[in-house]
Amino acid sequence: MYNGQQPIFILKEGTTRTSGKGAQSNNIAAAKAVADAVRSTLGPKGMDKMLVDSMGDVVITNDGATILKEMEIEHPAAKMIIEIAKTQEQHCFDGTTSAVVIAGELLKRSEELVEQNVHPTVICEGFRLASDKAVELIDEHGSGVNERMLSEVAKTALTGKSTGAVKEFLSDISVQAVLSVAQEGADGFVVDLDDIKVQKKQGGSIRDSTLVDGIILDKERVHSGMPRSISNARVALVNSAIEVKKTEVDAKIQITDPNMLSQFLDEEEQFLRTLVEKIQSSGANAVICQKGIDDLAQHYMAKEGIFAIRRAKKSDMEALSKATGGRIVTNIDDLSEEDLGSAATVEERKIGDSDMVFVEGCKEAKSVSVLLRGGTEHVVDEVKRAFEDAIGVVAVAHEDGSVLTGGGSVIAALSRDLRSYAEGIGGREQMAIEAFSSALEVIPRTLAENAGLDPVNTIIDLRKAHSEGKSSHGVNVFKGGVADMAKAKVYEPSRVVEQAIQSASETAVMILRIDDVISSKSTGPMGGEDFDAMDM
Repeated sequence: MYNGQQPIFILKEGTTRTSGKGAQSNNIAAAKAVADAVRSTLGPKGMDKMLVDSMGDVVITNDGATILKEMEIEHPAAKMIIEIAKTQEQHCFDGTTSAVVIAGELLKRSEELVEQNVHPTVICEGFRLASDKAVELIDEHGSGVNERMLSEVAKTALTGKSTGAVKEFLSDISVQAVLSVAQEGADGFVVDLDDIKVQKKQGGSIRDSTLVDGIILDKERVHSGMPRSISNARVALVNSAIEVKKTEVDAKIQITDPNMLSQFLDEEEQFLRTLVEKIQSSGANAVICQKGIDDLAQHYMAKEGIFAIRRAKKSDMEALSKATGGRIVTNIDDLSEEDLGSAATVEERKIGDSDMVFVEGCKEAKSVSVLLRGGTEHVVDEVKRAFEDAIGVVAVAHEDGSVLTGGGSVIAALSRDLRSYAEGIGGREQMAIEAFSSALEVIPRTLAENAGLDPVNTIIDLRKAHSEGKSSHGVNVFKGGVADMAKAKVYEPSRVVEQAIQSASETAVMILRIDDVISSKSTGPMGGEDFDAMDM
């Protein structure tokens, strides 16, 4: 400040600046609006959203991450809330709506404290203390995992989605799929979800979905003369073209005699015949090729009764290698019996209106496939989203070996424990920890609201049950009141709750610390840094 004058900001024309409490309340309002947009989808009684994009494509879902991804949001603070859902989806596969709703409620409670002249940095410190303590307390509520428990975790993830009616059927498939590909590591089980290939096909009902101990390829055999089915298949995986190689450099062949042309074509034919003979001599009766297969080679393969597919995706080739135990070969000259994979059957089947190839009966398959069916395109899309959440949470629970009771029971227990913890802290941080504790109750309150129950009575009943030491009691969305979630078999992985609380509190703290927003309509050559001062 010079001679009592205000500091001068040199900003580009069209730049807007909001500072102080105005900036904070603007950011908090945007974050709350995003949380409110997905709030009604939470829980078994949550409703779906229909999203229509600018091209007229329709998505019907109640998956929080999908809803926020499809919404074209511009506000920078609101985009930060969307990042919570993305992180939750990547690490835990479930709990996206819970994480966003908790973040929105934390900011709502913090706004009340700011109005009481509690400094934002004090609130941030209180939130950090509460978040760390909550994560510490989660371990006390965790319980071990077995196969039956994994099935309950999958059912909980599927409840409330359009797949709820067939959740037992899909949960069994998801648990079998995860256990098939799980590998024991130094610190427990490791599950690579890329080893579970999920294919969707419109037509039929959801109950027509199936798990295959092998790979499903959305391809058909290259020649109609080939057998539709091969038993005791010996599978060759080739990632080079089965056709006449073109020269590396431009070359011209001058033919002056008709016999020379005939000789040239015979040579090509002989080359392709030799390739097919090499495949046959290795003992292969099924060929999956990543590149093209010449028409003449197809003819020779069909004559020899070899089943062949061309232009398979690289990811499919790697999955086939894991499933059949075969090695991917680049040069057919090097193909030997040791390189071949094995499968009980390789068969082309008509699924819906197209042909698909099933490579089944792979012993000790470390890569499996699931074929999901549904009556319409929108149904099968939502079934796929729900199923991917289910295999995700089963994998997380299997890896961590720890689950919590659901229905808001653990959240309510954490809320109660944090109130007691706040009393021993003192100072203004105590108010922030109490606000954090109250904010967590938004989950059971929303579950009650979405189920048409009285939220106030539900929270009172829940607090009473927890004061009596019934820490596994949560909201009974089907009959009203509260119930023991362990008896109701409602479970979710510990990581889901832990990640939701951590990411929600970290994002709320980041938004709270902003007291100045300087936004430019268009960025210049310097990336929009056309100002001399900025307070953050």
